Amino acid sequence: MQNSNLVYSTDGGKIEQAKAQSTRSVNKDGIVRIHRETKGRKGKGVSIVEGLDKEPAELKTLCKTLKQKCGCGGAVKNGTIEVQTDDREKLRTLLQDAGFTVKIAGG
Repeated sequence: MQNSNLVYSTDGGKIEQAKAQSTRSVNKDGIVRIHRETKGRKGKGVSIVEGLDKEPAELKTLCKTLKQKCGCGGAVKNGTIEVQTDDREKLRTLLQDAGFTVKIAGG
């Protein structure tokens, strides 16, 4: 079964082709960045891993590995990995061991 991404438009009842959304988060310099975010999460902090040029299936397996090693939850959203931990140093070490160039972004 093939997904054709057709969307119904109320403007005259036409069927239009949906715009393809990129699910990859890629930085131009090739560096993976880890930053902390609490906005919209009721004060709970999560670490966001951006800049991984991987397919969604590969991101999912990497996310699973990071969650197991950190002992926390997380998810893959819009080409980024969200891990429910404040321990960015541990994430950095794990990603460097996996062969990525990693920087901690933000304060």
